[in-house]
Amino acid sequence: MKRLADNLLPHGGELYYFPDAIPRDKSEDYFKQLFSEIRWKQEPVKIFGKEVMQPRLTAWYGDESKPYSYSGVTMHPNHWIHPLLDLKSIAEDYAGAECTSALMNLYRDGNDGMGWHRDNEKVLGATPVIASVSLGAVRTFQVRSYKDKKPVISLDLQPGSLVIMKGQSQLVWEHRVPKIKTLRGARINITFRKIL
Repeated sequence: MKRLADNLLPHGGELYYFPDAIPRDKSEDYFKQLFSEIRWKQEPVKIFGKEVMQPRLTAWYGDESKPYSYSGVTMHPNHWIHPLLDLKSIAEDYAGAECTSALMNLYRDGNDGMGWHRDNEKVLGATPVIASVSLGAVRTFQVRSYKDKKPVISLDLQPGSLVIMKGQSQLVWEHRVPKIKTLRGARINITFRKIL
C-alpha cells in the first residue's frame, strides 16, 4: 500500500481508512464531473425474494466485457472515462492491487443508503481487494461482524477519502451506509475491484 495506516478490524480481515487520499479541491472537481457525466440508473433488486427499487442510483464501469451481478441485478460495464481512470490509479496505488472495474453509487441525499451486505460474489474471488473512494457529502460507513452482528465500527467518510478492505474482510465482516433523513447533500461512492 502507498502509506501505512492502522488496520481498523480487530480480527479476520483488513480495513484501512485514508481520510485525505484526494485533496479537497480535486475531490470537488471529480464530484462535479462524475455527477454530470456518469450514466446513472436506478435498478430494481431482490431482497428476501421481494423486488424493490434500490435506494440509490448506480453505474458499472470496467475494462472487461464481463457483467457484474448482485441481488438479482446484472450490470454491463460502460467504458472508462477520464476522471474514473485518475481515481482508479489512486485507488490501485493505495491498495497495492489491480482494479479492473468500478461499481458506482450516487446517494442523492440522506434518504438513500445501502443495507448490511458483503461484497462476496464469486467473480471477486475468495479474498477480494475493495478500494472505495468517497466524493461529496460526508456519510457514515459502518462495519460489523457477520456472525454475531457486533461490534459496530463507524467512520464518517470525508470527501476525497479512501477505504481499503482486503483479506478475509468480506467473509468475516459486513458493511453498510445507513440512511440519515436529515442529510441534504449528495455523495458519490466508487468501489474499485478486480473481476476474475
